Amino acid sequence: MSNKRNYDLTPGDIAKRLNLISRVHGLEQAERFFRGIPDAKIEFKIYAALLSCYADHKSLEEAEAIMKKIKDLRPRHITTCYNIMLKLYARMGKYEKLDRMMQEMREKDICSGVTFNIRLSAYVAVRDIEGMEKLLMQMEADPLATVDWLTYTTAANGYLKVGNFEKALAVLKKSEHLVRGKTRRLAYEYLQTMYAAIGNKDELDDIDGAEKILEEWESNHTCFDAGIPNLMITAYCRLGLLDKAEAYIRRLLDNGKEFDGSAWDRLATGYRKGNDMEKSKFKKMKRAILANRPGRRPCPFNLVACIKYLKEKLIWN
Repeated sequence: MSNKRNYDLTPGDIAKRLNLISRVHGLEQAERFFRGIPDAKIEFKIYAALLSCYADHKSLEEAEAIMKKIKDLRPRHITTCYNIMLKLYARMGKYEKLDRMMQEMREKDICSGVTFNIRLSAYVAVRDIEGMEKLLMQMEADPLATVDWLTYTTAANGYLKVGNFEKALAVLKKSEHLVRGKTRRLAYEYLQTMYAAIGNKDELDDIDGAEKILEEWESNHTCFDAGIPNLMITAYCRLGLLDKAEAYIRRLLDNGKEFDGSAWDRLATGYRKGNDMEKSKFKKMKRAILANRPGRRPCPFNLVACIKYLKEKLIWN
């Protein structure tokens, strides 16, 4: 597309295109696209998109430079950009910078629930249970710090990392009481996985045992709940047993069961994470994406992987 057609778009649409270019074509092409945007069009949304691109590619110095420009704009929704930087610092192990930025956010009174959860996850990543517990206590006492089911499952993951299953179980119980709204299905699926880890801590990868439990569940439950099979599909994909995952989905479909599309997304994600996009696996991944119900959007990362594969084939053929 020509620059003229691109920049007839709104700043929000340009920001979306910038992110897509970064994912599909890489950071260099995204920067080139950004440099061609007329100055009159550049505003907070576009800077925020560029910041996200730099964060995705772990370009720390560039991200910090764009963040400085964003601060100068003093936008209303700057908390999102601060959180992007916090995640980047956490991913790169820059914990001193993370804490300084979080202190700056506290002073400006712009922390959000996401802010605290990012710091909590950072403590978990380095197994700093003392720091995690201290922050969790502060969050529970602070009315501005949103404590939800994800907060406690993050803490549970920290306890699991150090083998404290008793405390992990205690915070998971707290998490259960906070599950509500549109995230209910995701929350219970996550909780089931965590409880399974606690209950089978010595046999986390015992797929045969999991299959026996699933077989027993299927024989005793006449009401089909896709959430349970989805856990099995996820387990198969995590262990690289993609043929088993596909065969299981086919068996359920042959028995008249219906999925909401999530199962196919999981399977497609398994193919993508396998980093093996040779022809037969690409066809399976494509089929998994197309099998989603009309109106349901498949995982964007899977779509991007397919686009990149096709682009490479066109170049070399």
